[in-house]
Amino acid sequence: MRTALVRRSVLTASAVSLVLLATACGSGKADTKTDAKPSAPASSAAPAAKGKTDAELAALMVTLAEVPDYTGDATATGELADVDKHAVTTDKAECKVLVQSQAVQKIGTPTGIARQILSPKPKALAPDAPPEEQAKAIQKTIGNTMTMIGLSSYDGTGAEELLASLKAAGTACAGGFTATTDGEATKYEGVKPGPAVTGGDEVVSLAITIVDEGGDKATGQLVVVRKGATVATFNSISFLGTTESPTALIDTQVKKLG
Repeated sequence: MRTALVRRSVLTASAVSLVLLATACGSGKADTKTDAKPSAPASSAAPAAKGKTDAELAALMVTLAEVPDYTGDATATGELADVDKHAVTTDKAECKVLVQSQAVQKIGTPTGIARQILSPKPKALAPDAPPEEQAKAIQKTIGNTMTMIGLSSYDGTGAEELLASLKAAGTACAGGFTATTDGEATKYEGVKPGPAVTGGDEVVSLAITIVDEGGDKATGQLVVVRKGATVATFNSISFLGTTESPTALIDTQVKKLG
C-alpha cells in the first residue's frame, strides 16, 4: 500500500497529492512553460559559483547510516528518475516552482541532481503482539511522515535565483492556486510560513495545503535550504494525520553540505 501511494505521488509530480489528488478543473490562464523561471536574480560581487555534478551530489546525499532512525525505499527512490518527464502548469505562473520543488523536479539548468525518499523506521513489535496492537502499528507506519529529498547545484547565481523565486511564490501563492500535471488538476488552498529551520546560507520553509474534490485537506511541508551553489529540497507529507517536521533529517543533510 505504501509503495503504491509513493508511486502515485511520482506520477502526479506532487508528493502532497499522495493522499489528496484533486480532479477539479483549473481556473484562469495556465502557465505553459516547461520549467519554472526563478524571479528576482540575486546579485553578488563574489566570483561566479561552480555547480556540482550528479556524482558529487550523490556523495553528499545523507545515508541511512547517518540517520539510523530512518528507512529508505529503493523502488520509490528509483521512480524519482522519471519526475522530470511530467509537465506541470499552474494558473499563477509564480506558483509553478512550488509544485516542481514538491516533486523534486529539475528547475532551471542544474549542473547536477540527486534524489531519494526516506521515512521514519516503524516501531518494532513483539512476535506475540495482539492483533489490535499490530493494527495500530500498521496504521502508524502508514501515517509516518515521508520525506522526498532533492539535491541540486547550479553555476553562477542559479541557486540564489531559485531561492528568490520560492520566496516570491510564498507570497504570491498564499491565497491558493491550481496546478495541472499531465492533465490531472490539483487545488492548492493556501501557502503559509512553515516551521522555523536554521542552517545553510538561505532557507525557505513553507506549509502548503491541498484540498481534494471531496473537501478533505492535507498539509505538507516544503523546506528548501541553500548552501553555496547547492540547494537541498525536503518535501514532507504524512499519508494520514499530521505531517511532522523531519528536523533531525534536515539538520544532518544540511551539515553534510559543508
